Amino acid sequence: MKRNSKDFTDNQHNDTPTQETPAEELHLENPDVEAVDVDPEEDGMAEVAEETSELESLRALLQTKEEEVAKEKKEYMFLMAEFDNFRKRTLRERSELIKNASEKALQGILPIVDDFERGLDAIKDSSDAEAVKEGMALIYNKLVKYLGDNGVKAMESTGADFDPDLHEAVAMVPADADTTAGKVKDTVQKGYTLNDKVLRHAKVVVAQ
Repeated sequence: MKRNSKDFTDNQHNDTPTQETPAEELHLENPDVEAVDVDPEEDGMAEVAEETSELESLRALLQTKEEEVAKEKKEYMFLMAEFDNFRKRTLRERSELIKNASEKALQGILPIVDDFERGLDAIKDSSDAEAVKEGMALIYNKLVKYLGDNGVKAMESTGADFDPDLHEAVAMVPADADTTAGKVKDTVQKGYTLNDKVLRHAKVVVAQ
C-alpha cells in the first residue's frame, strides 16, 4: 500500500520523543556577575545613622535660631530703653523750654510795667494833658513793638472781607455805600496773631 506523504510526516512527529528541558538549564548565567547578599541589619543601621545625622543638623539649626532670637530680643530691649530715655528727656526739655519761654516773655514786659508806674506817678503832679497823652503813647508804642518782636501782630479787620477763621461777628448791620455786604463794618475788639496763627479772634460788626 502506498503511504501518503502527509501521514509519513505525521508519524515522524509522533515517533520523536518529547523531552522537557529543565528551567535550570534554560537559565543563562553571566559568569562575570556575582550575587550580592544585602544584610537587612546593616541597611537598618544606615537608615538610623542617616536619621541621627539629620536630627543633629536640625538641633544645630534650632540652637542657631534660638541664639539669633535671644540676640534680637536683647537688642530690642536695649532700643526700648533708649526710646524711653529719649521720650523722658524730650518731655523734660519741652517743659523747660515752655517754662523758660514764658519767663523770658514776662521779663520783657517788666520794663513796660515800670514805664506805666512812672507815668502814673507823673500824672499825680502834672496838669498838662498833652504831656500825659504823649507819655501814654510812648508806653503803648513800646508795648506794641515788644509784641511785634515776639511774633504778635494786630489784625486789620475793618473794611476787610468777613472771615470766620479770623473774625467773630458780634453784630449785623445793613450794608450801605461805604461798606458792601459781607464786609467788616467796624471792629469792636482787635484780633491778634502769633506767628501767623490766630491768637485771638477779632470781634467785628458785619454788613449784610
